Amino acid sequence: MTIDITNRFRRMLTEDRPMPPLGTWLMSAAPGPTEAIGHCGFDFVVVDMEHVPVEVGQLPDILRAVGCTPAEPLVRLPWNDKVTIKKVLDAGAQTLMVPFVETAEEAAAAVSAAKYPPVGIRGVAAVHRASRYGSATDYLKRANDEVMVIVQLETPEAVSRLREIAAVPGVDAIFVGPGDLSAAMGHLGDIAHTEVQALLERAASDARAIGTPIGIVGPNPAMVRRFLDYGYDFSAMASDIAMMTGRARDWLGELRGEAASQPGKVTSAY
Repeated sequence: MTIDITNRFRRMLTEDRPMPPLGTWLMSAAPGPTEAIGHCGFDFVVVDMEHVPVEVGQLPDILRAVGCTPAEPLVRLPWNDKVTIKKVLDAGAQTLMVPFVETAEEAAAAVSAAKYPPVGIRGVAAVHRASRYGSATDYLKRANDEVMVIVQLETPEAVSRLREIAAVPGVDAIFVGPGDLSAAMGHLGDIAHTEVQALLERAASDARAIGTPIGIVGPNPAMVRRFLDYGYDFSAMASDIAMMTGRARDWLGELRGEAASQPGKVTSAY
């Protein structure tokens, strides 16, 4: 019996779709809410190991929860670390998002850690969750083609090097982090600032000029629409926790006769 290990998210980025892939961030770190959000219609969900207390040992249960739904999981690593990359891949992740990549050399290191020899340095084990515990007998042959590496650019310096970072063999897509980018530009908590938006638009233009898929995250539908108009190929929107707490505040405000809060700045994407 052939076991399918095709990376569906990679295919999403090449399909002719009525709308680019849309996702959300998982900040709850729990299988139940993860499974629920996966059934809401998102194309992908981002399992965040950087800002959420998710350890490698917890990851399989979260990935199993996503696996019960139509959504595809992207795993955002805590750091560009070869040991963590190896463990996360063996735990069953196929699409990695590597934070705070500043140079082509750092991008190359991430790719190397995610690929088996002779392409990279990923350690070889035959029986783990990624290989379906050895049942996917062609896993070692196919893994390098199916594992996807997305590198995050989170500073103006990184965005200025977008073309050379994207040119690294094995970098499958770019993801711009607007929250960290705005902070690095001196506009902490204000991703809607005109200077931040101008750089985000330039990043999309540069990526499209060289044919590299580029993604981003926005806090609400209006901002996500703006990013898609800039030319972003996929976008996450808010997070499970942000949507839950936002709806709770709206409903409580309605019952209490209070106006919904209208923050002056778009402070965070998720």
